[in-house]
Amino acid sequence: MLQRLVASLRRPDAASPLAASVRCLSSGSVDITVPLNFWAGKRWTSQEKCNKENVYEPATGRVLCHLEPCGDVEVNQAVKAAKSAFGHWSKMSGMERARIMIETAHIIERRREEIAEMEVVNNGKSITEARLDVDSARLCIEYYAGLASCLAGQHVQLPGGSFAYTRREPLGVCVGIGAWNYPFQIAAWKSAPALACGNAMVYKPSPLTPVTAVMLAELYAEAGAPEGLFNVVQGGQETGSLLCHHPDVAKVSFTGSVPTGKKIMKMASKGVKPVTLELGGKSPLLIFQDSDLENAVKGALMANFLSQGQVCSNGTRVFVQKDILPEFLEEVVKRTVAIEIGDPLLESTRMGALVSRPHLEKVLSFVDQAKKEGAKVLCGGEPFVPSDPKLRGGYYMTPCILSSCTDEMTCVREEIFGPVMSVLSFETEEEVLQRANETTMGLAAGVFTRDVRRAHRVVEQLKAGSCFINNYNITPVEVPFGGFKMSGIGRENGQVTIEYYSQLKTVFVEMGDVDSLF
Repeated sequence: MLQRLVASLRRPDAASPLAASVRCLSSGSVDITVPLNFWAGKRWTSQEKCNKENVYEPATGRVLCHLEPCGDVEVNQAVKAAKSAFGHWSKMSGMERARIMIETAHIIERRREEIAEMEVVNNGKSITEARLDVDSARLCIEYYAGLASCLAGQHVQLPGGSFAYTRREPLGVCVGIGAWNYPFQIAAWKSAPALACGNAMVYKPSPLTPVTAVMLAELYAEAGAPEGLFNVVQGGQETGSLLCHHPDVAKVSFTGSVPTGKKIMKMASKGVKPVTLELGGKSPLLIFQDSDLENAVKGALMANFLSQGQVCSNGTRVFVQKDILPEFLEEVVKRTVAIEIGDPLLESTRMGALVSRPHLEKVLSFVDQAKKEGAKVLCGGEPFVPSDPKLRGGYYMTPCILSSCTDEMTCVREEIFGPVMSVLSFETEEEVLQRANETTMGLAAGVFTRDVRRAHRVVEQLKAGSCFINNYNITPVEVPFGGFKMSGIGRENGQVTIEYYSQLKTVFVEMGDVDSLF
């Protein structure tokens, strides 16, 4: 439906399948008349009077489409559709569910480029990264399709021939609330384990990036999923609150900020609903003097500049051992200034646009604050205006390296969520471990060293849920991902996530007579 819509507007020679549904306004904005809400197998417009919200294309700054927030009526309809689908889906065998999920993955693979282009237009990241995100989504669905037929309980032999067994059963209607930095990927990461376990889902994407989650809903439907199995409702805080409080919702999975995660946990607690929370981070990356410097620099760049630095697990506190600090800074600055910024649809681009104008201004304000507090800007940290006239309204900045940072600085304490690397020096292993753990968050951490004993010793002491040795920001779907402390509860990906989307029932079977005390 929306596959090449805006790409065709950026590329006049491309054909748009929705040309009849689009009209270019005199202001240059684009009005997409196809609704972005989806439940019971089709798209829906809001039945309540609501103010449509503009959705912007980060690369150009123009209006991409309009979003209709869902109110009580729409949320009820979506949950009702999910509840109906759950009745059928939960009774299917794991193999039957797996077939539909595998078919979904095959469709995603065939339409990889279309989905990636739409992700770029809606989010601003480079087409190179967007393709990898689509691949991750597909692999996640394939992985959990493989687990769907393997869900099993345990048999326990008891005295006298009696026995007990456990059954792993679905929860019911699950709610997924996604973030704007990985719109399509997060929708898949939440829906795949939920559907594999026999649940249905109502998903709310970020209002900044509402488009590709609806595409995923259509792909599930095209693959043969029951109507209502995966539904998409658009909106902001009010819509999210309606979902969390809904009596027919059994679980909430959220990716986003710590403050919002706290609110969701509080709302879910009123119904004693389990939650999965993947929240923010201020992660440390430790680079020891015996590191392979080439790999350490590449790791630091991957830890800070993927998706324009808008990644929760980023290792934005880069601790470099004192003896190699000058060499590290020289090399990391050289590579940073060489990063090509511009049109995210171009193959050569390595850094696209930040997600919104307010967010760009917020990130730039962190750089200004760092300078006031004594940090030294070695490169970047300024607004960037591409030479292409079509892109001059976009939300671009130059990636920034800050040196002379101290642990007390705002840039070191608070999550910036942009392309800003704060570099700090250290002398001893004991010292850097203490400093690395001095944070309320614990999503990720990394260490670069050639000493394998030191690597494992350091990782054991790092208070973070996802740790990397001699690499960073690698997230294979087979491996659990999640945080310690205020960075969240529960895990995404890996076999363990099945436990967060199912519940365990114990059954006791008496093979003899009842031995009663009465």
